[in-house]
Amino acid sequence: MKPPDLEKLRLSGRISATAREHGKSLIKAGAKLAAIAEEVETMIFDLGGRPAFPAQLSRNHVAAHDCSPPGDPSEIQPGDIVKLDLGTHVDGYVTDNAVTVDLKGGPNSALVAASAMALENAISVMGPGASITAIGEQIETTIKAFGFSPIYNLTGHGVARYVIHCAPSIPNYPDPKAARLRPNQTIACEPFACDGRGYIEEEGEAQVFGLERRPKPKDRLPPRILETIEALEGLPFARRSLLRLLGEPREVERTLELLRRTKLLRSYPPLVERRGVRVAQTEHTIFIGENGAEVLTRTPAHAETARS
Repeated sequence: MKPPDLEKLRLSGRISATAREHGKSLIKAGAKLAAIAEEVETMIFDLGGRPAFPAQLSRNHVAAHDCSPPGDPSEIQPGDIVKLDLGTHVDGYVTDNAVTVDLKGGPNSALVAASAMALENAISVMGPGASITAIGEQIETTIKAFGFSPIYNLTGHGVARYVIHCAPSIPNYPDPKAARLRPNQTIACEPFACDGRGYIEEEGEAQVFGLERRPKPKDRLPPRILETIEALEGLPFARRSLLRLLGEPREVERTLELLRRTKLLRSYPPLVERRGVRVAQTEHTIFIGENGAEVLTRTPAHAETARS
């Protein structure tokens, strides 16, 4: 496997980590979800990157993919547990990370600790040739030791240039059929812990989208929509991403409908556990080098290289 441009990948990771920590500081009761998402995306631009996907804030039983539409008035409520998931790319080199703030459990939240420690224990056994089965075992064992369940049908994943999700999958349990890590892979490991059964379903209207394939001449898309698609660089987008490019809500809906009719549009609805269940997520992006695993999305004060 060809090695990535590590300088660009590391810069992407630093930007992701900085935006994540800033976003974490904004998660307070009464804060507007849309304002936090916009602020962290603006920070990514200001630091020299581009959002690799729309920033998402998923609360309580919603595990992932909860993304504010334009003008969303929703506010964080006292007692919410909030997952902030964001990513950066620099010239296509993607990093993905997430953090959870538990306004009920506070800084000593056991649920957040279960997810965070599961990630650290998973990283501790990573490196070239490391068993993904063993990584999943670290995640499941750690989360269960806290008295919680991992979410079994959500996984970590590989990332590549201009690609958010690719092989290998990194399950939150010891999948006996899983492969081994290889040098020059970049992976996003994201343990989800919950106080429920540990399975999610799709529910609600999608605000996050992607393309099923590149447009072809037979699709007969208008030039402006083709220009918009080109600007998205093949990465996931949200209604607010389109609004930033097109300027008018009516044009956003027209574009989505055209993409839907031509079967180009892929939708990512919110992923939810049962109502009343609380879910935590912690995520880092890790580069698997020839001699060990480098965590790319540490904050500078905590940057380190984990050796297998």
